[in-house]
Amino acid sequence: MTLQTVILAAGMGSRLGRALPKPLTELNDGRSIMQQQHDNIRAAFGHDARITTVVGYRAETIVEAFPHVDYVYNDRYDQTNTSKSLLRALNATGRASVLWMNGDVVFDPRVLGRAVSFIERDQSFVTVNTAKVSDEEVKYTIDERGHIAELSKTVKDGIGEAVGINYISSADKKAFIRQLQRVDDQDYFERGLELAIAEDGLRLAPMDISDLYAVEVDFAEDLERANLFV
Repeated sequence: MTLQTVILAAGMGSRLGRALPKPLTELNDGRSIMQQQHDNIRAAFGHDARITTVVGYRAETIVEAFPHVDYVYNDRYDQTNTSKSLLRALNATGRASVLWMNGDVVFDPRVLGRAVSFIERDQSFVTVNTAKVSDEEVKYTIDERGHIAELSKTVKDGIGEAVGINYISSADKKAFIRQLQRVDDQDYFERGLELAIAEDGLRLAPMDISDLYAVEVDFAEDLERANLFV
């Protein structure tokens, strides 16, 4: 399976308090966060999987560590959020469907194995965890058909959390790009998905991985928790 994948790694990651970009943070097994992402992508989809990384803050350190992938540069990384980084990557990948992830997610390799059936039928999805619902995380609700209805940090009565690994189908990509173009610079990409759901009829499936691990590393305690799994 040849697949377009995107890693969002442009941000400064200041909350973790490291000099290097957060995706280069070393884990207990000696790999960086980004290296375990690369390993998981290759394990699930083979070495033909195309990886495009969006860089910004100290971009040269990531390029030097991973010279054999494609890069998109967000020169406004200090003024924009994930919506605009992802927009650049989607525009760079043509009409192809795209699997993307935040560059700070440490996750079970089986997550992407579970995604294969969605990708094979070109079904857009958001990976979710229903085991906990934190005020600081992106939360979601579903509609009567079981598709994502709301998706943001401000969702009330969320039934779970989004974990930062997502897929947009080739059929849905154009509408999603259009919505990402119109959202505010400081919006997360989830705002574009919400608008596409409301205005374009995007049917976004929740892919539940509550039985597997996936940790977005924002703070030192998140890194400690991620290191319990690797």
